[in-house]
Amino acid sequence: MYQFLNEHGEILYVGKAKNLKNRVSSYFSSPGSLIGKTAVLVSQVKKIKITIVESELESLLLEASLIKKYEPKYNIRLTDGKAYPLIRITIKSKFPAVITARRPEDKLSIYFGPFPNSSAMRMVLKTIRKIFPYQSVVNHPNKKCLYNHLGLCPCPPTFKTIQEIKDYKRNLKHLIDFLDGQTKKVLKELEKEREGYAKLEMFEKAGKIQKQIESIYFVTQPFHSPFEYQTNPHLRSDLRQKELESLQKILAENGVQIDFPERIECYDNSNFQGSNPTSSMVVLTNGEIDKSQYRKFKVKNVKGPNDFETMKEVLTRRLKHTEWTYPQLIIIDGGKGQVSAAIEAVEGFYSSREQSESRSYVDTSKHPQKLPSLPIPVIGLAKREETIITSNMQEIHISKHSPALQLVMRIRDEAHRFAITFHRSLRSKKAFT
Repeated sequence: MYQFLNEHGEILYVGKAKNLKNRVSSYFSSPGSLIGKTAVLVSQVKKIKITIVESELESLLLEASLIKKYEPKYNIRLTDGKAYPLIRITIKSKFPAVITARRPEDKLSIYFGPFPNSSAMRMVLKTIRKIFPYQSVVNHPNKKCLYNHLGLCPCPPTFKTIQEIKDYKRNLKHLIDFLDGQTKKVLKELEKEREGYAKLEMFEKAGKIQKQIESIYFVTQPFHSPFEYQTNPHLRSDLRQKELESLQKILAENGVQIDFPERIECYDNSNFQGSNPTSSMVVLTNGEIDKSQYRKFKVKNVKGPNDFETMKEVLTRRLKHTEWTYPQLIIIDGGKGQVSAAIEAVEGFYSSREQSESRSYVDTSKHPQKLPSLPIPVIGLAKREETIITSNMQEIHISKHSPALQLVMRIRDEAHRFAITFHRSLRSKKAFT
């Protein structure tokens, strides 16, 4: 998210981009090629303010919030009255509907927006409708519609009990809170509802709510309201610091002492029925994904689907790369078996180094650094329960809201994605050779 400000600190324009460097530099690299209002805008820009957010959904909601609050001069489509996309919820209706509007004319409805364009607003609606199905027309027919068969509309006019109406309105309340950035509140209420249904042995309803909870985590976790980003432009870096400190503290409480983890490496193996075994190494630098440090490994000495031996080979080969910066922590995608194999590889490497009485790099042309005096700590993340496995084989069960678990899950998921992508690439190449 970026904001162009003039010499008086007034916001001229609010925009967003996945690659802020490319987007912002495009305005200034060739000023002579700019025309019309864009050229005038650039000539007035004296300062650029940047806010990094977690997801596309957050960027859309924050952009809409800033435009509504400051009415920037050059966000033309949102201030000239001709294209003013809003989300309208007919909250006072018997069966509230979620629809679109251009102007907030109905005092009995509540509105969210404006959004930068209709496609952005539709993206938000499409995302939340999969989590909180809603009626999308004011006068819904008294029969089930196509969206009902797709699981996107409950078709309230067909409800036969008062409880069904109450459930629908509660669902709309969650949707409203979600759009308002109150995600934690929504999750807390859904978890309470889920537990209530489970106690009543209404497991089908409890399962449905659990799917809503998982969907919210998938599309927005971690989520922060537009107000949070406005009051703290450094929110993202603060969150990363909080995650790292939380992980360091939790590990220390469970007998694993680590230095502040400025660099974390995570490993994941991939193979298909034992063929083309590969492994990936992904890196977090100060809590942020650092793709420049990623590495790929083709497994050389392990035959067949042997995850433990693969992990030992890959880590041993990695540790021999003395030109790479060593991490403060190694994370393995797996449980106790994988963690044990990784620890065996790390301790084996240290043992061989001790025997050679050498603790420094040999190749001085590659900017050597000293090997840490103690073996690098290793932890794992077991997939089924998202349980952290420590190097002393303790199982740490922590809340999914924990910043530490969010960090470990993020790097684990990235390692898995990277490993799968590399493995598929090798399979494709082999298929055409």
